[in-house]
Amino acid sequence: MSTDVIVRHNPASLSIILNRPQAINSLTIPMIDTITQALNEAMKDASIHFVLLYAYGQKGFCAGGDIKKLYQASLVGDSNYIKEFYSKEYALDYLIHTYPKPIIVCAHGITMGGGMGLAAGAARVVVTEHTVMAMPESRIGFFPDVGSTGWLFTKCKKGYPKYLALTGDELRGGECVHGGCAHAQILSHTRMECIENLEQIVPGKKTVLQAVDEIIQQYAIPLQTADNEKDRWVEQYFDTDRPLESILEVLSQCATEHDLCNGVFTRIAERSPTSLVMTELLLDANKGKPLEEVFARELSAAIFMTQHHDYREGVRARIIDKDNKPQWHPEKIEDVDRALLQKVIERI
Repeated sequence: MSTDVIVRHNPASLSIILNRPQAINSLTIPMIDTITQALNEAMKDASIHFVLLYAYGQKGFCAGGDIKKLYQASLVGDSNYIKEFYSKEYALDYLIHTYPKPIIVCAHGITMGGGMGLAAGAARVVVTEHTVMAMPESRIGFFPDVGSTGWLFTKCKKGYPKYLALTGDELRGGECVHGGCAHAQILSHTRMECIENLEQIVPGKKTVLQAVDEIIQQYAIPLQTADNEKDRWVEQYFDTDRPLESILEVLSQCATEHDLCNGVFTRIAERSPTSLVMTELLLDANKGKPLEEVFARELSAAIFMTQHHDYREGVRARIIDKDNKPQWHPEKIEDVDRALLQKVIERI
């Protein structure tokens, strides 16, 4: 059992608390093992009616997987660690998606990558005004994983799956609800009080989710007016079957026509071409597919990409040396070996 995860029994629920705030609760294999074990035991315990999943620390719920450990494993060629990490992480994410009891996630602060994986399958996701949700992996030579190349299509409005996956754009506060990745927003100073009330729920005439929803609604704040202009723009440019090169060409030209285009082309263009092509292939392959298939394709892609030059270079440039000058190989999208990447994701 990892001390970076606290497991606590409540009157009718189980609290699983991420407790590695100094690393924004980035996931390690022992943490994943502890969460998985707790969920499996709670599944069989009739006294536990639902599970609460939240984190200690003000910076964030979970910044993702422990990239530095994966980077070191990649450098020394430790493929066993890489396979174990992603196999266990994705198995946990799939368990959350298919869990027979409601899982309630409070995702305060940074919730990215693996953090999104923990939240995506929950029955209820509560965010605060400080929550930042994103899948920014292609900046470090990886790709949006944890099942997102499948579940983004079931959660988000038209165009947003491809937009969020390719740009790594951040959803903040109420945008997480509007974007389909959360159910309610509360104010951060009420977060622990809300959680404590959820932990005190006892079985009664109401269903568990009715009792949970009543408490959440006591703290929920109204969302600001939806940004329908952005919704229309995202649908126009990203709800498309056009190839990646065509999307980039259109985006490079649209800045003069639409303010929302500003910076989007640059954000995509600075990413690893191999990562972008892998992302595109996974989105195309996983749309509408069963989650088992989605995770299987992503696992094959994750093992391949974590041992690819661009992952090592991306982590070096963005996280280790922080010079923000990654040298991608190949440098251009048109030079990426699409046939090779296609073979990688078909190994399921």
